[in-house]
Amino acid sequence: MSFFEIIRFALRGVAVNKLRSGLTMLGILIGVAAVILLVAVGNGSAKAIADRISALGTNTLTVMSSTRGSSGAGGLTLEDADALTDPVLAPDVKSVSPVVSTSTTMVYGSTSHTVGNFVGTTPSYFTASNTPVADGSAFGADDSAEGRRVVVIGRTVAEDLFPGVDPVGRQITAGGALFTVIGVLAEKSESTGASDPNDIAIAPLVAVRQVLTGYGTLTSILVEAADPKMVGTVESEVGVILDEHVPTASGGAAGYRIRSASQLLETQTATADTFTTLLGAVAAISLLVGGIGITNIMLVTVTERTREIGIRKALGAPRRVILNQFLIEATLLSVIGGALGVVAALIGSSFEIVGVKPVIVPSSIGLALGVSIAIGLFFGGLPASRAARLRPIDALRYE
Repeated sequence: MSFFEIIRFALRGVAVNKLRSGLTMLGILIGVAAVILLVAVGNGSAKAIADRISALGTNTLTVMSSTRGSSGAGGLTLEDADALTDPVLAPDVKSVSPVVSTSTTMVYGSTSHTVGNFVGTTPSYFTASNTPVADGSAFGADDSAEGRRVVVIGRTVAEDLFPGVDPVGRQITAGGALFTVIGVLAEKSESTGASDPNDIAIAPLVAVRQVLTGYGTLTSILVEAADPKMVGTVESEVGVILDEHVPTASGGAAGYRIRSASQLLETQTATADTFTTLLGAVAAISLLVGGIGITNIMLVTVTERTREIGIRKALGAPRRVILNQFLIEATLLSVIGGALGVVAALIGSSFEIVGVKPVIVPSSIGLALGVSIAIGLFFGGLPASRAARLRPIDALRYE
């Protein structure tokens, strides 16, 4: 019997009981689709967060106090930020932006909105943090030096306070003081689990300290390197300067900590890889269940066709032909189910899942299909072997 005849017999065996074969393929379909989609969700989530981190700029460093709020600790000061602009000690620093931030309620007419992140800083912050202005303009050096009460708002703030109205030139109240809106920031993409990046307002540092935060310590200092390749050098330069200006914490540890966008990206990438692997492993369990279903169905099929096997053996069919036929039947069930699972996953990837746009990983498709074929061969091996071992006389006597 030729190989094509064996395949024809296998196809006929699969088609004999369409409902049973369909349910078996459904198990493989769900398993393959789950593996591809869950890996895609993990990859999509990682991409969204990576885009957010990359948007901050890979040439920036954020300096924060490690002792702020503890007894005897003063945190970062404006003098510390000014010291980082030293062209001799820090020649590779392009800009330094002292930052204070708080939350406050902004009011326009009878409408109010609580801003989660009201930032006081200097004009260099817009470039360093990759925060462009879409409408209107950012405040300048004169606004910052004179502490003018002007503000640039995020898209969420603009939509809540000024629905259907151009906010540029309007006056709002924040902390009991009037601020004039001079610009609206470009919209930033959101990532699952993070705060709304568009719920922000940025005003001159002096004005925010006068009205909202007082003249205490800074929340952070944003340092921009002249070249992304010099971030490591800039970190060393900043560390040397701050060691001289920032009091040490208890135990002799540094009173500050420095974070870079590239470090955050590396940490996030490692975490995302672990998360995606875990999702894929969980989904692979459903493939295993589908394989057990194939074993169960093929054992039933062998039992039902015992007399057929006996007749074929009595007519001279060798053991390998019987073995190949049932192996091919099991593999067909898994391959067809796997192919349908890929189609289902590709369709599902066009929709958002738990707020994440899945990003299909091509290798996951090949891996899922390869595993489905392996499952057909592995889990179909026991029933096929059992069918091939049947003695013709015993099979013909089977009722």
